[in-house]
Amino acid sequence: MSLILVLNSGSSSIKYELIDMAGPVTVAEGLVERIGEETSRVEHVAQGMSYLIERPLVDHRAGLAAMAEAFDATVPVDPAALTAVGHRVVHGGDRFSQPAVIDDEVLDAIRECIPLAPLHNPANLTGIEVALQAFPDCPHVAVFDTAFHQTMPPASYRYAIDREVAAAHRIRRYGFHGTSHAFVSRRAAEFLDIPLDTSRIITLHLGNGASACAIRNGASIDTSMGLTPLAGLVMGTRSGDIDPGALLHLLREGMSVEDVDSLLNKRSGMKGLTGDNDLRQVHAAAATGDAHAVEALEVYVHAIRHYVGAYLAELGGADALVFTAGVGENDAAVREAVCAGLAPLGIAIDAGKNASTRGPNEVVNLTARGAPVQVLVVPTNEELEIATQSLASVRSSAIE
Repeated sequence: MSLILVLNSGSSSIKYELIDMAGPVTVAEGLVERIGEETSRVEHVAQGMSYLIERPLVDHRAGLAAMAEAFDATVPVDPAALTAVGHRVVHGGDRFSQPAVIDDEVLDAIRECIPLAPLHNPANLTGIEVALQAFPDCPHVAVFDTAFHQTMPPASYRYAIDREVAAAHRIRRYGFHGTSHAFVSRRAAEFLDIPLDTSRIITLHLGNGASACAIRNGASIDTSMGLTPLAGLVMGTRSGDIDPGALLHLLREGMSVEDVDSLLNKRSGMKGLTGDNDLRQVHAAAATGDAHAVEALEVYVHAIRHYVGAYLAELGGADALVFTAGVGENDAAVREAVCAGLAPLGIAIDAGKNASTRGPNEVVNLTARGAPVQVLVVPTNEELEIATQSLASVRSSAIE
């Protein structure tokens, strides 16, 4: 077996999955949540067995201990049997274009990126530091959300501001959801039996967070998120693209930086437009004639189509348009609206295929007969991608 433990540490949570890469197959997975609160919770599933813990977990160290307890109660795993521990890290700046076996230098680099991702990198770093102590005898690998987009050319990542200011504050487009975009683009090429290294693919990661990516020959050449995950598409609670002058206006009108931050990250997107960030509820409201919900869906779809059109131009056409993540995989109405009227650009979907149900982890081809751009639903699996990259990194490090 090649056992990889994947950890995704948040400020008060640890999402984990143990994957046997010989399959690959998930051995166990779970979520430690509400760390540091009065009642913490661990939900653990292993080979059909469920295990629940509800008690206070004061910190991430206690969270990992509870995770180990859940493993012992279901499918005991000897820590010495782990090939690697793979960690999701949101921001690697322009330093990392590949996963990295974690050492003091890598830890320092993650720490240096905290100003670029103050909500995420501190939690990622805490999880790594605790896990290094909990699993000291196996390599740990950092897999960065930003790494996949380091292949973007300057025309895509450069912002047109003073060069010295940009360099001093590391201001550029970095992009996120890289593990998802990498996974589904590769899976799409495999499904279509086309060479990834000569392909043109547009991927749409549509969840509570959302981003688009233009991928040429297996490499990201443009993506919708920017310096932070705020830019680009309309999201559950985030604004997406907005005139920066609007933010200056709000500051001049008396809002604090913290107020504007909260507005853009927590009270915008579908939440700001409708009061609800769950797209299922927005659809339900729109069906009753709620004008705000109807308009919000139009704004949401408009932003996606804007990027699809831009990326078709950048790529000079596309072999495939890929929908993934919670909305992309499950919302037929959004897929239909995004593709509506795009037949002149080579994109058309079969209504029956789009409305049909699919099996777990099943790739579905929605393309209408004769349309040259293949429209796919490809379920994402960021944990498997992190495990895959971690295993490759460890093997490469061993060879060196």
